[in-house]
Amino acid sequence: MRISELLAVGRLRLGLLTGDPDTEFRGVHITDLPDPGRYLSGGELVLTGLMWRHGPADSAPFVAALARAGVAALGAGLARLGHVPGDLVAACAEAGLPLLEVPTEVSFGALAELAASRPAGELRDARDARDARDALGRHRRLVAAVAEGAGLTELFALTAAELGVTGAVVSACGQVVAGHADDPVGLARAYLTAPALPCRSGAHTLFAVGPGGTGHGRRAAGWVLACDGDLMERTDLGHELAACVTLERNRTEEGRRVERRLAGQLVAAALTEPDPAVVAARLRTCGIGDGEPYAVVSATLPRRTRHGDAPGSGPGPATLGGLALEELLGREVVAAVGTDGAAAVTGPDRAATVTGPDRAAAATPLERAAAATPPDRAGAVAGLDGAVAVVPLAGASVGELAERLRRGAEVLAALPDGRLRVGLSGELTGAAALRGGIEEAGHARRLAEARSGGVVTSDEIYTHALLLATVPGDVRRSFAHRLLGPIVAYDRRHQSELVRTLATFLDCAGSWNACGERLHVHVNTVRYRIGRVEELTGRDLSSMADRVDFFLALCAG
Repeated sequence: MRISELLAVGRLRLGLLTGDPDTEFRGVHITDLPDPGRYLSGGELVLTGLMWRHGPADSAPFVAALARAGVAALGAGLARLGHVPGDLVAACAEAGLPLLEVPTEVSFGALAELAASRPAGELRDARDARDARDALGRHRRLVAAVAEGAGLTELFALTAAELGVTGAVVSACGQVVAGHADDPVGLARAYLTAPALPCRSGAHTLFAVGPGGTGHGRRAAGWVLACDGDLMERTDLGHELAACVTLERNRTEEGRRVERRLAGQLVAAALTEPDPAVVAARLRTCGIGDGEPYAVVSATLPRRTRHGDAPGSGPGPATLGGLALEELLGREVVAAVGTDGAAAVTGPDRAATVTGPDRAAAATPLERAAAATPPDRAGAVAGLDGAVAVVPLAGASVGELAERLRRGAEVLAALPDGRLRVGLSGELTGAAALRGGIEEAGHARRLAEARSGGVVTSDEIYTHALLLATVPGDVRRSFAHRLLGPIVAYDRRHQSELVRTLATFLDCAGSWNACGERLHVHVNTVRYRIGRVEELTGRDLSSMADRVDFFLALCAG
């Protein structure tokens, strides 16, 4: 069938915006996926309601996917936007893809049936047309439910009725977002380690939701849709539901952008504002009242650079750390990304903002700069180190918060790219303590980085470990090698235990007898081994300075 034949049907009132009207197409495919290429065989007329388009930048990738699949033409419905965006017209014109304007009152199903009514030789028959109408009706009902404000619980109920598909949405940290899952942690780990999605995991088929669709590092901030049963032969159903879940998540993300901006203002004020009253006001704006105890969390998540990645492409360790931190704390926090990191603030009334006539009067240069920040940089804080979350304790202890963080970080440890690094301050109260809390959490996080991941509390940093954490890794390794290298080499050649004996001797505060008892050797053996250590290194273990050097070298190595 030719495009011109459709245009000739007056009751359809179709309009050709670009392309050759003599283009032939074979069958109709209806979709609102941002990249439907895998479901296309070539030669189709693709019909879309434009639900995939969130901005002008989305049109070119969508059209490019259609062009790669070899589709014949595109029909864009007017129901959502009321017009066909100029960026979509330009993208189709550049790709040489005919673009039809489909009025709101014209059913996609009618177009599919019209195409299917052609004589033998066409791809679509009457049964295909009925299937297309059913799919279209189902898709419209699901999208309409999301557009009308249905939450994920209502969406899952509708999905079970419309598609017969049940399951759950699980965060990368193993928390159930919606639906029901018997083993959410197992599903999260399967999602984090899967080479590609969708995939099977036990009795479920896994689909990516949101930003975790590509790249293992980004999966730390993503969700997984776990559909019950095997849908690998009907992945279109899973992708359809995942797209609706993504729409709902994107809607909630719009509100969080404002909160991230407020978080950035709070952290920037804590780092630069000399007036504690200003910081206290920002704390209250972010939902943390005067006298309410809170703690500060700092996090980073490394991302392995792959061959072909452009320099600076993709989110950095601090940005990923902030996104992962939001998920780790059940989206009770918001993250504000800075030039060197991110900041996050949460509270019982974290969405509260200054409104009314006082809003303009309260505006500061910092606020005006934040208001001008692009949406994808909401809450930017220049010079911030790591992702910082200010978390009201709400009756819990810092130890309980640390345990919660450790449980989530343990799940994320399944990531092949690297482990989450988290630092946690002690319990804080009042605006004056915030800056110190940010620095304390940052020191703890750097110690976690020195350990290649994990959760470190403030209790652990007020030791020599803090000093070691501030020394570059190559310097630590060089120091350890220079001091311990001779005895390590001796142990390797003679299968002896000089290094172990040295560590035990220092742990026993230089006691010959205690060291011998712990090693189950005679005290003279201990004296002989320590003597060999002194000969090989030129150090004197009766000297406190040399004992400290050996102790730090063992810790640094």
